[in-house]
Amino acid sequence: MRSAFIEELIIAAEHKNIALVVGDLGYSVVEPFADAYPDRFFNAGVAEQNMMGLCAGLASEGFHVFVYSIANFPTFRCAEQIRNDVDYHNLSVTIVVVGGGVAYGNMGYSHHAIQDYALIRTMPNMLIASPGDPMEVRACVRYLVNNPGPSYLRLGKEGESCVHKSVPIVKPGDWLSIYKSENSKTYLCTGSTLQLLHQLHKKNLLKGFSVNSMPLWNMSSKISQSKKVEKYSNIDTVENHLADGGFGSWLLEAIDNVLRVKVTIKALDEKVCGMVGKENFLHNKNGLSPSDFM
Repeated sequence: MRSAFIEELIIAAEHKNIALVVGDLGYSVVEPFADAYPDRFFNAGVAEQNMMGLCAGLASEGFHVFVYSIANFPTFRCAEQIRNDVDYHNLSVTIVVVGGGVAYGNMGYSHHAIQDYALIRTMPNMLIASPGDPMEVRACVRYLVNNPGPSYLRLGKEGESCVHKSVPIVKPGDWLSIYKSENSKTYLCTGSTLQLLHQLHKKNLLKGFSVNSMPLWNMSSKISQSKKVEKYSNIDTVENHLADGGFGSWLLEAIDNVLRVKVTIKALDEKVCGMVGKENFLHNKNGLSPSDFM
């Protein structure tokens, strides 16, 4: 996902208002942009709150700023700056985070990004872009470039396979059909949990469920969800985030009360907050193991 992001950003940077800011990390990923556009690449150092203020300042002068860091650093550490400087002023700052969920789980709770949806989705102007594979990354970057504003691009860490054969067309609130089934049951995922469902599908473990992905969502796209839900008898949302305040909660808020019985949330158990380990280990111990889908 990281490679797809930087490749798309370099293409987009042909427009002279695209800038990239980092917090003294991202190396082995961001160098191609820095080499191609040194005048629009800024290393703000290990000072994330100042970094977000810098991004807001650049955006106020007409730039669309992409600010890149490991997921925990530019979110909760910068919550006030995101709320007051970026979202409130409706500025074109895209917060790009790598390692959503527990991708950095071997570094412990400080590096878990499992409450970030809950924070970001309460910002009225913020659009969440949570792609599930490199093709969705490309689609999301293209959408964000063409529709600048406050946004949050949440990436996996590395090694994600392409589930889509080509770059899809994405819009906020739209469901992308990944695998179809004759049954009226579906998994609806956002972010890199698409990788988990892809692997389960290849092993024929999805028990007649179709699979849909939603890479773009926000407050204003809630209004379209009731009609999308109507066609299914059961919907299991899947996310690498805590259930409270996450994607499944967002969907439940979006749909009519009569439809809520259809929705089950599959998310990380709160016990993960006290655990350290690799991503697969933490998934298997906290509600996102293959057995949880059987």
